[in-house]
Amino acid sequence: MEHPNCTDVDQLIKRYYLPVSYTIIFIVGLMGNITSIGIYVTKLRPWKSNSIIMVNLALTDLLYVLSMPFLVHYYSNGESWTLGDFMCRFVRFGFHFNLYASILFLTCLAVFRYVVVSKPLRAAQVQQKFWGIIACSAVWIITAAEITPMLTIISLEQRNNKTYCLDFASTIDVSNMLSMWYVRLLTAFGFLLPLVVVFMCYIGIVKQLAKGPYTTSPCRMRARRVTVLILVVFVLCFLPYHILRVLRIETRRMPCMVEHIVHAAYIISRPLAGFNTFFNLALYTLSGDRFRMAFISTFHWEHCLTKFRLLLQAVFRKERCDMPAT
Repeated sequence: MEHPNCTDVDQLIKRYYLPVSYTIIFIVGLMGNITSIGIYVTKLRPWKSNSIIMVNLALTDLLYVLSMPFLVHYYSNGESWTLGDFMCRFVRFGFHFNLYASILFLTCLAVFRYVVVSKPLRAAQVQQKFWGIIACSAVWIITAAEITPMLTIISLEQRNNKTYCLDFASTIDVSNMLSMWYVRLLTAFGFLLPLVVVFMCYIGIVKQLAKGPYTTSPCRMRARRVTVLILVVFVLCFLPYHILRVLRIETRRMPCMVEHIVHAAYIISRPLAGFNTFFNLALYTLSGDRFRMAFISTFHWEHCLTKFRLLLQAVFRKERCDMPAT
C-alpha cells in the first residue's frame, strides 16, 4: 500500500528550494564571474597557463548561471515548461556541460600545481600560454564529446495537460541498456577518474612539501591551498550529486516512498553541484596575489584599506601614550 503523501516531499522541495537556490547561484555567479573575467582581461595580462584555465572556468560558470532564470521560472511556475523543446535541451545540457567542464578544468589546475611543486625545473615550461591553450582546448572537446549524447536523451514530457522539462536522471529510460551504460561511463570517466587524479596530485604535493627544502615558500603553500580547495569542491559539490543521481535512476521503479525520498535527496544535490561556482570564485583569489591586488584596485578599496590601517596605527599609538608609566 502506497503512502498517501509519499510525493509531497520532493514536490515541495522542487517548488521552494530549487527557485531560491538557483536565484542565489544566478546573482552571485553572474556578478562574480563577470568581475573575474573583467579583471583577468583588463588587469592580469599577459596570461600564464593557469590564468587561461581560470578564464575558461569562469566562462563555463557564466554560461551556466545565465540558464538559471529559465529554471527559476520553471520550478516557480509549478514545473510548467513553456519555452519549447530546444530551450529545454539547451538548459539541461548547459548544467551538465558546466559540471563536467568544471571538473576537468579543476583537474588541470591540480595537475599543473603538482608539476610546479614536484618538478621545479619544468615549472616555467608548464606556465607558458601554450600549455594553457592545449589544456583548455582538450577540456572543451572532451566535455562536448561526453555530454552531446545527452541531447538525444533529454526531452519534453506531456502529462496531466502540462509540459515537463525533466532533468537527465528523471527522463532516462532505465530499460535501455545503452543509456544505462552511458550513465555509468559518464560517471566513471567524467567524475571518478578526475577525482582520483586530483587526490593523487594532493598526495604528491603533500609529500613534496614534507621533503623540503623551501617547504614553506609562498609558491608551494599556494599550490597546496589551491589543491585542497579543489579536493573540497569534488567532495562537497560533485560527489553527492553523482552518488544520488545513480540512486535516483536505480530507485525509479522501487516503492513510492523509497523513490520519492531518494528523489528529494537528489533534488537537494543539484544546486549543491552548482554551488561549485562559489568555490571557483574563491579559487581565483587563492591562485595568486596579483588577482587579489587587481580586485582591490578595481573597486578602489586600496585607498580605503590604507586609511583604515593608518587609523588603527594612530589609535594604538594614542593608547600607548595614554598608558601610565610604571
